[in-house]
Amino acid sequence: MMAKFLEAAKIKMATWLRQGISPRRLALTLALGFAIGCIPVIGVTSGVCFVVAIVLRLNLPAIQAANWVAMPMQVALIVPFVRLGRRLIGFGPGQPIEIGALLHSSPAVILARMGSLTGQAMLAWLVVAIPMVALTTLILTKVLRHIPAVAAAELAE
Repeated sequence: MMAKFLEAAKIKMATWLRQGISPRRLALTLALGFAIGCIPVIGVTSGVCFVVAIVLRLNLPAIQAANWVAMPMQVALIVPFVRLGRRLIGFGPGQPIEIGALLHSSPAVILARMGSLTGQAMLAWLVVAIPMVALTTLILTKVLRHIPAVAAAELAE
């Protein structure tokens, strides 16, 4: 019974590793994984990458690897994304968050403030991520076509 399960798992893993391996698909996979890894909301990127990979039939290990590589950038980009989002929706520079005042606020006020900041950051992320995925995909496609193992997969498609 266990041997049957392991064989099925091995077949599934091999399918995942080969899926979306052409230079164009692999480039899109890596670009999306990196962009999703920079989403300014901690704790959601792996799940989002999983869903995107399944829905678009992309290489699941590759998209997760790109996501994990981007995670340090995620934290570093939260504040710049909030600031850019604030400018995009016309709030201007805005007032800095007063941590002391926020700690004495009600949970509803804290949630509303955090929700607003998250919305601003997500808007900025979308504005930046869409062209970056397109540009990164183009560049990576050209680079990956020079890798023999990946280029051979394109001919097989």
